[in-house]
Amino acid sequence: MKLLLTSAGVNNKSIQEALGTMLDKPIADSTALCIPTAMYGHPWVGPGVRTWEFISGNSENPMVDLGWKSVGVLELTALPSINRDRWVPLVKETDVFLVSGGDALYLAHWMRQSGLADLLPSLDAVYVGMSAGSMVMAPAVGEDFVGWNPPNGGDAALGMVDFSIFPHLDHEMLPENTMADAERWAESMKGPAYAIDDETAIKVVDGDVEVISEGNWRLFSSSKSKHGYND
Repeated sequence: MKLLLTSAGVNNKSIQEALGTMLDKPIADSTALCIPTAMYGHPWVGPGVRTWEFISGNSENPMVDLGWKSVGVLELTALPSINRDRWVPLVKETDVFLVSGGDALYLAHWMRQSGLADLLPSLDAVYVGMSAGSMVMAPAVGEDFVGWNPPNGGDAALGMVDFSIFPHLDHEMLPENTMADAERWAESMKGPAYAIDDETAIKVVDGDVEVISEGNWRLFSSSKSKHGYND
């Protein structure tokens, strides 16, 4: 599984080119499944109009509307109620997963409950996350991002990468997402932590991590901090 962890989708040339290098064929020949589940756990984005916008490719965040050969919907909350042979073959044949934003812990819960979390590491596919869809891959999200409360509490996510993500850095509609806020968040996290704006993504292939950005980002760690800025 190759990961492209974005803050706001495939919304600039650099991120789209990175996605192209991760696929083994053109986008027009690639099949995709979109996963809107995280949206239902967040009061700002679901259920309702925004969920439909994401699924139908009418969202302001480019993911579903990139020109895929086909796009289907994989709703994780439905999977535990149907036989695995109804959906596992579809998942194994899919080239790309397009995972929406919303609530990361709600998404983590349903990835585990559905069984998708167990399948992901073995798949030969590209996982494209947006916001919560990216954060869910981290070991934890931090108390600042706990909205929906898991049955067992805490802020643990899936731990499929060894770093955490603070998305939407310096977003004009999120006054609590400044670099100073990201620094305070990072101090409470164990291990590396990235703050990324909506023009930035993190590419992970075979354990190698690369930041793809036309904007601003910063890596926090126990020993040093790296940053990138688009002038």
